[in-house]
Amino acid sequence: MIPIPATPGGCGSLPEIVTRAGLWLLVAALAMIAAPAAAQDYLGSERCIACHSEAGAAWEGSHHALAWTAPTADNIKADFDGTAFRLGDMHARFSLSPEGTPLVSVTERDQVTTEYEVHSVIGVEPLQQYILETEPGRLQSFDVVWDTERGDWFHLYPEQNYAPEDGLHWTGPYKTWNSRCAACHATGFEANYDARTRSFASTQVEIGVGCEACHGPGSAHLDWAERYGTTQEAPPAAYGFTVDMSQPAEMIEQCASCHSRREPFLDGNPVPGTPYHDTYNLSLLREGAYEADGQILDEVYVYGSFLQSKMYAQGVSCSNCHLPHEAELIAEGNAVCTQCHSPAGNPEFRSLPLQVFDGPEHTHHPDGSDGALCKTCHMTERVYMGNDWRADHSFRIPRPDLAAETGAPDACTTCHEDQSPDWAAATLEEWFPDSRHRGPHYGEVLAHGRRDPARAAPELRALSLDDDMAGIVRATAIYLLEQAGDPSDAMALEALLQDPDPLVRSAAVKLQRVAPAIERAPRLMQSLSDPARAVRMATAQSMLDAQIASMPGRYERALRAAYAEWQASMASRLDYPETHLQMGGTALVMRNMPAASGAFAEATRLDPQLVDAWVMQVRIAAAKGDSHGALGLLEQALARNPGNMTLQMMRRELTGEALDLLPPPSGD
Repeated sequence: MIPIPATPGGCGSLPEIVTRAGLWLLVAALAMIAAPAAAQDYLGSERCIACHSEAGAAWEGSHHALAWTAPTADNIKADFDGTAFRLGDMHARFSLSPEGTPLVSVTERDQVTTEYEVHSVIGVEPLQQYILETEPGRLQSFDVVWDTERGDWFHLYPEQNYAPEDGLHWTGPYKTWNSRCAACHATGFEANYDARTRSFASTQVEIGVGCEACHGPGSAHLDWAERYGTTQEAPPAAYGFTVDMSQPAEMIEQCASCHSRREPFLDGNPVPGTPYHDTYNLSLLREGAYEADGQILDEVYVYGSFLQSKMYAQGVSCSNCHLPHEAELIAEGNAVCTQCHSPAGNPEFRSLPLQVFDGPEHTHHPDGSDGALCKTCHMTERVYMGNDWRADHSFRIPRPDLAAETGAPDACTTCHEDQSPDWAAATLEEWFPDSRHRGPHYGEVLAHGRRDPARAAPELRALSLDDDMAGIVRATAIYLLEQAGDPSDAMALEALLQDPDPLVRSAAVKLQRVAPAIERAPRLMQSLSDPARAVRMATAQSMLDAQIASMPGRYERALRAAYAEWQASMASRLDYPETHLQMGGTALVMRNMPAASGAFAEATRLDPQLVDAWVMQVRIAAAKGDSHGALGLLEQALARNPGNMTLQMMRRELTGEALDLLPPPSGD
């Protein structure tokens, strides 16, 4: 870790250093902290398969093995024989060079045509996507993809069809393969973004999800295996790997490292086996991503829904249902479920009722019908990326009786579209008159909290303190309380800073932001040394505006270390517009206007549609008395966002009556 020199002023020294040096420079200096495992520790899947041929045969051809492949004739499923796709003014043509290289010629909405060689291939079914190299080292995922079931091209976002200058265009920062996607499609990947040149020099051990992407680097395992024939020594822990797949908790977290909606803390692939909350900030059950009752809404990649399930709470792991090497279900249809949910039960999970579930007496649907499939009622599906059906892994019991309260869909009326939730609720009550599953549901509380967190505060506090509830649910309740902004909630829930679940602890730390700094800081001291990086980083952010004259040395060292982790995390994502928004906001808290202005400028360079970042640049310029510069920035913003009402109102303010655009410095 790069040392940060001490300066007078006790705990306030790090913010002072950031203010003097400039936030962006300090973040860039920390970019190499917590690098992934050295490439030489990895062997590559071919070396693994040389000994583990059966596992290798199962893996080859799996969706994991084919997650990212070279653009060979065997790997490409699409028709590149002069086919074309048109969406409005955008036109794409797909062909082969005389040497057989697949080419994509794209005429954009501005009528500029560029021809690209296909760099590589993403996935295999039900759609296949193609990566184009738009400049040396920069890989972008093209939005026109091949439907492997219908045998035709389609656009992932047909209602949007962004122009090239839009940040959401396929060439923009949100579709950059190097930093947004590749880590979950490769083994030992490092994005290696250079913020000075705004370029990538990415590396990986192998493309595709290889053996070591899940098990960890294999060199220590190989060293033991090569000695075993002569020494017969006992294997090291986890046979020398960094992940012990025999431990359900480790397996689940390793799968979740890709199968979750999360914010990464580090560049590329962390060493497999690194605790989840040391490497990612998991998305909570927030509006836009999840329904109010926790059902999947946007693409959330399974883990967040699985955490809500009783199966997770009872110790079920991914391999109880999925073959890890084939990446397929362990059985067909209801047989996956009846290995446990049957009159015979499963001795590993003794709490299950021993009764018939795979029969009309439970399903109330004819055998062989879609309604008789367990997943139809308990794992409702949604379509993402145009044609890819994904199942909700919360394994919930249908609750149409909650529809009026939560606004969420239910499994019954998803199929029976001509019926109402009231009809479905009455039908279920008739079928299951003695059911114990019609009581209060956390979805009601979260729905109330979304609508009015202040009014729902008593319910949200009770939910956050319910130890029987899933941690992601409790953390979401705390997040909603943070939106209410009542300091008394921070006081009432102080004990949750020591909760066993890092999701809850992290949310509890963020809740403390609503409390005055003089009360907040003493409560957060212990959290600076929390076992989870996610909690330590949240604490650093929550302490940013706390002005403390002095503190015991161990707390000061912990604060400095937590700041360094947070800054290193930002340094690993300097090609993200949202990182520069965060940096700009941090600089504003420190009253470092040059650093703030620079960060917001980089955010709008990366994504010209970030109106908030334009607004802050204009306000900073106006606050410095540079009305000409402020107006110039505003004209640039309007050129990129014509018709935006916020920017138009600002222009009227700047050209009319002068306004105090920034709050005065605080007195503390």
